[in-house]
Amino acid sequence: MTALPHGEWPSPIGATDVARGGVGLGFPTVVGDEVWWSETRPHEDGRSAVVRRAADGTTEDLLPAPWNARTRVHEYGGRAWLLVPRPGAATALVFASFADQRLHLLAPGSDPVPLTPAPDEPGALRYADPVIGSAGEVLCIREVHDAGTVTRHVVAVPLDGSAAGDAAAVREVAGGSDFVAHPRLSPDGLRLAWVAWDHPRMPWDGTELRVADVVDGVATTPRTVLGGPTESVLQPEWAGDGRLYAVSDRSGWWNLYAVDLGSGAAEPLCPREEEFGFPMWLLGFTSYAVLGDGRLAVLHGRGSYALGVLDPSTGELADLDLGADLRAWRPYLSADGQAVAGLTAGPTEPPTVVRADVTTAGLVRVKASADSVPDPLHLPLPVTETLRGPGGREVHAHVHRPRNGDLTGPDGERAPYLVNVHGGPTAQSHADLQLEIAYFTSRGIGVVDVDYGGSSGYGRAYRERLRGQWGVVDVDDCVAAALALVERGDADGARLAIRGGSAGGWTTLSALTRTDVFAAGTSYFGVAELLRFAEDTHDFESRYLDGLVGPLPEARQVYVDRAPLSHVDGLSCPVLLLQGSDDEVVPPSQSLMFRDALVRKGIPHAYLEFEGEEHGFRKQSSVVASLEAELSFYGQVFGFDPPGVPRLELSTS
Repeated sequence: MTALPHGEWPSPIGATDVARGGVGLGFPTVVGDEVWWSETRPHEDGRSAVVRRAADGTTEDLLPAPWNARTRVHEYGGRAWLLVPRPGAATALVFASFADQRLHLLAPGSDPVPLTPAPDEPGALRYADPVIGSAGEVLCIREVHDAGTVTRHVVAVPLDGSAAGDAAAVREVAGGSDFVAHPRLSPDGLRLAWVAWDHPRMPWDGTELRVADVVDGVATTPRTVLGGPTESVLQPEWAGDGRLYAVSDRSGWWNLYAVDLGSGAAEPLCPREEEFGFPMWLLGFTSYAVLGDGRLAVLHGRGSYALGVLDPSTGELADLDLGADLRAWRPYLSADGQAVAGLTAGPTEPPTVVRADVTTAGLVRVKASADSVPDPLHLPLPVTETLRGPGGREVHAHVHRPRNGDLTGPDGERAPYLVNVHGGPTAQSHADLQLEIAYFTSRGIGVVDVDYGGSSGYGRAYRERLRGQWGVVDVDDCVAAALALVERGDADGARLAIRGGSAGGWTTLSALTRTDVFAAGTSYFGVAELLRFAEDTHDFESRYLDGLVGPLPEARQVYVDRAPLSHVDGLSCPVLLLQGSDDEVVPPSQSLMFRDALVRKGIPHAYLEFEGEEHGFRKQSSVVASLEAELSFYGQVFGFDPPGVPRLELSTS
């Protein structure tokens, strides 16, 4: 073994490799022997293309540059395109164009043509999660922004282009709630099912599954058949015989149910203390799909998810033995006959679109997010652990130890460690190959990815730990994970840092200002203050703080006391702030207020703002610059000289 200081190991994984390997894959769709998916490309300034793999294995872009299939509904977006079969003609593509947020139709051999009208204000009419509707139209979610008011409906859009110049031709089918999602028309076209909820709830708090008869193209007399204020219902799907399925967490876990529309009874199909669903951060998430023989392809598990086949008539669930180390499935699942398309990853394989045959368990890797993967000797081997938090409570985490061939640290030198905090906060981390983590571990820096209380994947009670405790439980759990690694001798207690984006940035800043455990911290577009944030953030999350902290105005003092900005006087370590200029979710004002507080106290820091970036960096140049700045930052704080990266200038003014 060759001994070199931690942080100075030569690595074959550069920031450019991370950016190029950061192609975002989503919404794989299987149609016979073909697979279609969306592909967000950093090297094209974050453009989202739609790609098809034909039966012969060839691939082609269906959406030529500069067209960008991306929706801004809920700001986070979701499914932005739909395949439309046409009798006697090639399949067409309906998509939401990011530039104007209008729906367009792309027929092979033609240019895209608009299907929806141009709004008076750019981006004021937005569309997401399109599905096949009645003959000659698609159903989707429409979000209307009008003078500061946001409304949403399920709407029907004709495919003949008649609505492009006539807003009245876009028919409102269902509404009556602040939010609507998952529109699903029954096979006979006579009933519509959808999910609805209202402020201040988030979709993982409480939603309602509604069903209505469709009369003259409109959902008439809707009724709630499942769900409520404290029950989260997701993804209704009709079976070919008219049965209705949905995911509900009424048992404390997101399980699958069959809903009897006559009696209103909901029968669990396979009751387990496992999750069969995911928090609906993006519209169009799917965790199960109906197969051609009536069985269900399902994703299920605790913390990580397997792909199985569930027989709804018996409750029997059998996982597919795909003969591959691809066990971290994401909430994108589609089926056609006995074929399933999904997105999965493994410890040495990046997120990959796959096509599986549930009869033969045959697996085809369709597209990986990275064109090439480093030698596994340079990659960490994530270990999933349950650590102990305050009061002995469980804290779930994935530990990525430093690893790079035959390199090791000097005798007696413990590794510096980064605590990685996922966003959401109702999200979760994954024990799979993440080049961003390998960027650090291959240089001798360990990473512990913490699923703190409030994370999904472990049942409703674990999610509910964060209710009213944001900035407390998440911080305590991240601190507990870091100290557990120090106590057992893995991590250097004097060289701990914490990093996170969005809600993870909030936890990062809270930990830095409320504890003395960390020697440095990096906030990617993190929340620093709550009162202004509640006013400035977008509609989807505008009442999220009611559950995470408390309702206003009753909890106003809690908002002030909990905010990292209120505790900068207790901060003494350097901070790196990274921010997108066009972020509507966590506006730049949050990072700027914290930067100004650092300046007033004379704390070493750097603030980097990336022009044109929104909530999450999509451009290759932004990913490269932010990662290299972060590595240089840790080197200066921890006392190592990382090779091959420009020095980040820190300032106290």
